[in-house]
Amino acid sequence: MAISLTKGQRISLEKEAGKDLQEICVGVNWGAIEKKGFFGTKKVPVDLDASVGLYNDNKQPVDVVYFGQLRSKCGSIHHSGDDLTGDMEGDDGLDNEVITINLQQVPQGVSAVAVVLNSFRKQDFAAIPFASIRLYEGTPSRVNNILATYDIANDPSFSGSISMVLGILYKKDGDWKFKAVGEATRDQGLEQTIETVSRSYI
Repeated sequence: MAISLTKGQRISLEKEAGKDLQEICVGVNWGAIEKKGFFGTKKVPVDLDASVGLYNDNKQPVDVVYFGQLRSKCGSIHHSGDDLTGDMEGDDGLDNEVITINLQQVPQGVSAVAVVLNSFRKQDFAAIPFASIRLYEGTPSRVNNILATYDIANDPSFSGSISMVLGILYKKDGDWKFKAVGEATRDQGLEQTIETVSRSYI
């Protein structure tokens, strides 16, 4: 049964899977913004970009996978592609973007993989109704076994932020673990967020 993570919680991926993991999918889901007007409520598309940064043992970024580079240089990480709208009809329970990580192929010198979100149109995270991630075994089109889910509640503290650190996969004593972060940052784009993770979250 999938574990529902809380902010700051850490889990062992292998322990949750009950075996040595070869590959894991990180699915990211989010909702469109509802705006009220004279003629009722309308949905405004939200273009969030899920990305991952790869970090070495010195906490320095060595690669990034995002909508402009869908595959890591080492070939261990793949991105499903850019979603430009979010869930327009409410939470459909499906992932808008999926990042597949072959844990066995991640280079020895990479000890952390950060999952981040950036708002391409600079839409405020406080206005986005929901965002969540789930870690599972399978493919971008097939979910075999959900290991963990993490719902990032809409929070007034997100106001003014257009970037967010969702969570960190990290290797400790040969075991891949995951830490749920769910913190908005003041970064204005992916490059800054990657640097923020290096300074504050690894």
